[in-house]
Amino acid sequence: MQIQPLRHWLVAASLTLPFFAYAGDAVPTARAEPTPLVIGHRGASGYVPEHTLAAYALAVLQGADYIEPDLVMTRDGQLVARHDNELGLTTDVDARAEFAERKRTQTVDGISLTGWFSEDFTLAELKSLHAIERIPAIRPGNARLDGAFAVPTLQEIIDLVKTLERSERRRIGLYIETKHPTHFQQLGLALEGPLLRTLTRNGYQDQRDPVYIQSFEVDNLRQMAQRSRLRLVQLFGSGQPYDQQAQGSTLSYAQMATAEGLRRIARYAAGVGPEKSYVIPRDAAGNLGQPTRFVADAHAAGLKVHPYTFRAENAFLPTSLRSSERPEQRGDSAAEMRAYLDAGIDGLFTDQPDIAVRLRQQR
Repeated sequence: MQIQPLRHWLVAASLTLPFFAYAGDAVPTARAEPTPLVIGHRGASGYVPEHTLAAYALAVLQGADYIEPDLVMTRDGQLVARHDNELGLTTDVDARAEFAERKRTQTVDGISLTGWFSEDFTLAELKSLHAIERIPAIRPGNARLDGAFAVPTLQEIIDLVKTLERSERRRIGLYIETKHPTHFQQLGLALEGPLLRTLTRNGYQDQRDPVYIQSFEVDNLRQMAQRSRLRLVQLFGSGQPYDQQAQGSTLSYAQMATAEGLRRIARYAAGVGPEKSYVIPRDAAGNLGQPTRFVADAHAAGLKVHPYTFRAENAFLPTSLRSSERPEQRGDSAAEMRAYLDAGIDGLFTDQPDIAVRLRQQR
């Protein structure tokens, strides 16, 4: 498909999908979730700029069971989908002269960043921006869609999902990440209350509903566990969760990844989202090594395991699965996924949901 027709189709789909379903269409009922669970990481972000309605819609049409919005706050307390609160990498804000004076330097999660931040913009101002591809060197095709899509709110994403549930005649889930919770709490813009209220208002209330809420921090998940019956997921990165660092705690992700640490997580969470190396580390040559005990220990604690992130481009693949030296070309991502499925994972985050769906069908 040529780029202009593709652009027109995606723009039209993201704008008109809420009108596709008829009022009389039945809402799909609860059922057992597919295994492995396919989660559209920021949507189908391997094909369309991430965190746009078009990326989410395409992920669903490719067969994803869940879509993943990362949420940040605006100055006026509205939840919008961006990978980070810094807007320079994923919007055209640096080309907007009227916002030039908003550029500043601040510390976010202990790291000094310079740019434009969501908390300095009202929703109306943020809505005037356009999404751009975050990694154009790796995804030049996506970059040709720069400027075609707006930044969506959480409510717009929910409206899209509910419509697609009717047109697709299946349940579609929300796998929501709270970004920089401590940072926003310190600004008086805590995400958790508005998030839970929005979900409740839209009928998402307990563990039977197709929602997961995830965080790299710990305490905001513990607090939400006391306020909500929705399923929570503890994410794993490197070093320490920032809230623990800010409190002077010595708790690290490595400690949390032990059998005892996972049992403690199970007191407040239904699952864990590890970076892939927690499940299968790579060796010195960049190839997949042997699986660790992480999946077995998590399952023994009663936790689901949904690692991140599976991407098809050579830049992200183990050395032996790359198709060439060119980082933007695709390699054998299905082989990587098979190795992790053989290790016992329950689901996965992927930028190319269609590859994971085909693999699930084959298995």
